[in-house]
Amino acid sequence: MSGELLLGLDIGTQSSKGVLARPDGELVARAERPHRLSLPRPGWAEHDAEAAWWGDVLALLDELLDGDGDAVAALCVSGIGPCVLAADAAGAPLRPAILYGIDTRATSEIAELTDRYGGDAILERCGSPLTSQAVGPKLAWLRRHEPAVWARMERWFMASSFVVQRLTGEYVLDHHSASQSDPLYDISATRFADDWAAEVAPGLALPRLLWPGEVAGEVSGAAAAATGLAAGTPVCAGTIDAWAEAVSVGVRRPGEVMMMYGSTMFLVQMLAHPAADARLWGTLGVEPGTHCLAAGMATLGTLAEWLRQLCGAPPYEELTAEARALPAGAEGLLALPYFAGERTPLFDPAARGLVCGLTLRHGRGHIYRALLEATAYGVRHNLEALEEAGGASRRLVAVGGGTRGDLWTQIVSDVTGRPQDLPQETLGAAYGDAWLAAVAVGLTPAERDWTQIGAVVEPAEANAARYDELYGHFRALYGATAEVSHALAELQDVPAAS
Repeated sequence: MSGELLLGLDIGTQSSKGVLARPDGELVARAERPHRLSLPRPGWAEHDAEAAWWGDVLALLDELLDGDGDAVAALCVSGIGPCVLAADAAGAPLRPAILYGIDTRATSEIAELTDRYGGDAILERCGSPLTSQAVGPKLAWLRRHEPAVWARMERWFMASSFVVQRLTGEYVLDHHSASQSDPLYDISATRFADDWAAEVAPGLALPRLLWPGEVAGEVSGAAAAATGLAAGTPVCAGTIDAWAEAVSVGVRRPGEVMMMYGSTMFLVQMLAHPAADARLWGTLGVEPGTHCLAAGMATLGTLAEWLRQLCGAPPYEELTAEARALPAGAEGLLALPYFAGERTPLFDPAARGLVCGLTLRHGRGHIYRALLEATAYGVRHNLEALEEAGGASRRLVAVGGGTRGDLWTQIVSDVTGRPQDLPQETLGAAYGDAWLAAVAVGLTPAERDWTQIGAVVEPAEANAARYDELYGHFRALYGATAEVSHALAELQDVPAAS
């Protein structure tokens, strides 16, 4: 190894981040680059992989390395997923990447594949039902709707594996990401389900499987010239961002739950034993022999940003101050946060957002608070499902941009009745990547976490009764309006105006 710094890179929904850290976890440098999320029509969510994935990596490395690529001992990459980037034999993208569960285009293919293999059989073999999060239906959609792309397609990538391929030339995928590639992966056998994969994606080469912290290859000469990294630098297989973030804050043991406040809300619960539930995703963990249940909401930060833009883009501090001045319950407003459909535990891509109880006396602060509370009700719904399926959780660790300030996390604790640990510094999935790289090359022992808890958000007992009442109304409101929401969703299924 030429250096002793660990490099972590993470490709997110709306930005990419990178960090450099020492083997003891000390942060040396960090950088971030925004990129564009494309929503070309209702239910579609895409990235330009050249610009948003590889372009961001080049920009981050230029800033982080400052001409000293020799200082990096190893690196690891994480990213959004599970995604489908169609590529040719050389790894060149053939179309924009189809993103994870927020892209709901493959609803027909989900139904068809579920009918073909049986919902119970899929759940038993793959650990999860087929939903908008699954890779297989998206591959089937490509095969059906874009035959010209399919004819040239020989590889498929997620964000992390695409960057690994660019750096090393290796076509690999980590076991965790593969365990979310339903129905292509057999979670009990920890290998691809070759029979189902051959039927869903005939002729498509499957990547070599590795664990996230295993070295996939070394930085090639061409990649070294493009990036400034030293040729021969070890590159780990990497994984999906939420799981790298869980590692970054030490959520690695049974009963621990990571709650990621990002563009969406994602929850990862560590398990002592495998579990499967049709309302959730059952996956492998980052480390060999570990298991998880996961839950994810379709909106979180995107919902707050939608309202901010609708109101003329005032600073978040203004909206937060207005919402903070209001009592629990936003003076009689109740919202459903399903502005992009919903993932767990509803699995309803045709669900839609709603603000109920509006009067002329309500202002933007009321609506903002109601939306924050709506996401908290969604978190409570998911936590209940996780505990029913996987057993009681003993610790919640909150991470992500939504934890900045204290209002949102306080509302979530008040609604759920659960305390949340806040790490002293939330550095994100890229920091977990750096930890994985450090362990891979022996610079950090696997039993040592890098994180420290800085604060604990305790639920306010005074708000418990009000939020219990409103949570009951929240659960009832979805059922009462679902039929109308689905009818409206059909009317919205037209291409966006150019």
